[in-house]
Amino acid sequence: MIRRLALAAVMGLGLSAPAMAEEVVVFAAASLKTALDEVAAEFQAATGNTVTISYAGSNALAKQIIEGAPADIFISASEPWMDEVEKAGLVVPGTRADLLGNTLVLVAHGAEAAKVEIGPGLDLKGLLGEGKLSMAMVDAVPAGQYGKEALETLGLWPSVEGAVAQSENVRAALALVAAGEAPYGIVYASDAVAEAGVSVVGVFPEDTHRPIVYPAALLTGAADAADRAFLEALSSGAADAKFTAQGFAVLN
Repeated sequence: MIRRLALAAVMGLGLSAPAMAEEVVVFAAASLKTALDEVAAEFQAATGNTVTISYAGSNALAKQIIEGAPADIFISASEPWMDEVEKAGLVVPGTRADLLGNTLVLVAHGAEAAKVEIGPGLDLKGLLGEGKLSMAMVDAVPAGQYGKEALETLGLWPSVEGAVAQSENVRAALALVAAGEAPYGIVYASDAVAEAGVSVVGVFPEDTHRPIVYPAALLTGAADAADRAFLEALSSGAADAKFTAQGFAVLN
């Protein structure tokens, strides 16, 4: 389990930089970008180390890690994709922990779209009209998988399946709605917080899909003390505040 660092140890108190700065390479789910960029910036300022983050769908990142891409830390939006990396023997034992949770929401283009009640009676196809429902790839990317599962549970999937516009990750799906290229989309609550061009019109009941959990772990390629320090910093009080402000639920 990830141990909490005392804030004085890592973040926010202007610690002097090490004699030789180290680089932390993080592969992280695209939905984490806004909050994780802030956490990384504060860590860098406090330690003098560099944090390089690659954002994409958890499926793509897991496959890259398994194929040998150099990374020190993996933060997935899906437990099964972290499981795949762990099965490949690439997770340092004892370092995996559930870091965050999230909520699935229906968003619409614009800041003041009308609210809807998400349930079996929702005429989602009618809402879409001739437009598209923007989602991350429904058979591979966690946000798309959760969204498809929720729609299937509610009995809505057959009516909208042909109208789904799929993107390579959830932030790309969000961007289509923000740009007005799709009237509605299914994303995480944290994505909606990060984008002023959309509004949340409904929240999917938690019992319509598997729990949305973000596990984090140190990878076997990690070689620097800075790698473990950043993993631990993800569970600090300062990081918790940033994640919470962006709509995540802190699980650690």
